[in-house]
Amino acid sequence: MHSDPSPLIERLTTAGRRLVLIASGGGSAAIAALVSTPGASAAVLEGLVPYAREAVDAVLGGQQESYCSARTARRLAVAAWQRAAVLSGVAAAPTPACLGAAVTASLRTLTPKRGEHRVFTAIHSLDATSMTELVLDKGARSRAEEEAVAAAVLLAAIAGVAGGDGAVPPEMLRTGERLVQARAEPPTAWRELAAGQRKVVAAAPASDAVPQPGGLVFPGSFDPLHDGHRAMAALAAEIAERPAAYELSITNVDKPALDWIELRDRTAQFASVANGRPQLWLTRAATFLEKLAVFPQSTFVMGADTYVRLADPRYYGGSADAARGAVRRIATEARGLIVFGRVKDGVFQDPAQLDVPDELRAVTYFVSQREFRRDVSSTAIRRQMLAPEEAQ
Repeated sequence: MHSDPSPLIERLTTAGRRLVLIASGGGSAAIAALVSTPGASAAVLEGLVPYAREAVDAVLGGQQESYCSARTARRLAVAAWQRAAVLSGVAAAPTPACLGAAVTASLRTLTPKRGEHRVFTAIHSLDATSMTELVLDKGARSRAEEEAVAAAVLLAAIAGVAGGDGAVPPEMLRTGERLVQARAEPPTAWRELAAGQRKVVAAAPASDAVPQPGGLVFPGSFDPLHDGHRAMAALAAEIAERPAAYELSITNVDKPALDWIELRDRTAQFASVANGRPQLWLTRAATFLEKLAVFPQSTFVMGADTYVRLADPRYYGGSADAARGAVRRIATEARGLIVFGRVKDGVFQDPAQLDVPDELRAVTYFVSQREFRRDVSSTAIRRQMLAPEEAQ
């Protein structure tokens, strides 16, 4: 670990950065090192140590497919960044001063691990998302020594974005160990979107276009985009007799926003959508009512699971009155809804059989199983992709 965090605190303070740190699974000594340094309160807002999986789930808004991974570290860093914005009083419009840092690690325990001992750190701000991965020489250190390395990697990562050299002390690394780093910087338009200065950005193909009223919009997380999504968009375009466009919100109601590496990778899936193929819009429209405002008088494409949430009071703070008001707005302001069924627990959900208010039914085209059925989900695809890693 860096022997003296004072220079790091000084650089953060001089730059006006406001930092929140989250450590899960290891590396929490970095928090202790910073907050025990005189003057740290000028730069460090908070340090969190969600150690149990339930605690991580609470921070990230749901269960994680892997608790020690680059993606989880980035999500924790974004959660820290958003917390920094809240504590700085700029939650609706984060500034470059806000900085989130996180580490997640799989370290030595009482029983030997099947997989590698690893450390992932992430730093997120309006300017960039940076990642560091280190695979440790398994069995070569005590738990305390591995903890010290994890903390050092996190402190080095923070130093790297605060004007320092960002190097881990070489004596802390063993022969064959190396840091693998990644970084993504957003285009100006994306940064303005995250800062609340824009509501929508044309992402693929990138342009200065803005949505026109009366479009056909397919919202989703597209994690990943798969053939089922493409087939749904194509069929919806035939039904609505106009081209479909995809929409991806960078913000979420109960989960951290998307980091720049994640957003870069998801938008890359749509790189070939030019020449009349569906366009991708990036928005800050986390709720359906917000999407209505961004895409006025448009028709929306969705699956049965999303459709039933439109009228569920749980998604309106538990208020039945708010849910009824939302349904009235959707029925009045949307040009229509095209709803596809999906398989749940091995059974196909026929969207026409769902229990929804008549006002919603009146503006909905239900796609029958005969017209479309694809037993594929993004969740299942992600699990298949993670299976080899989880088997270690």
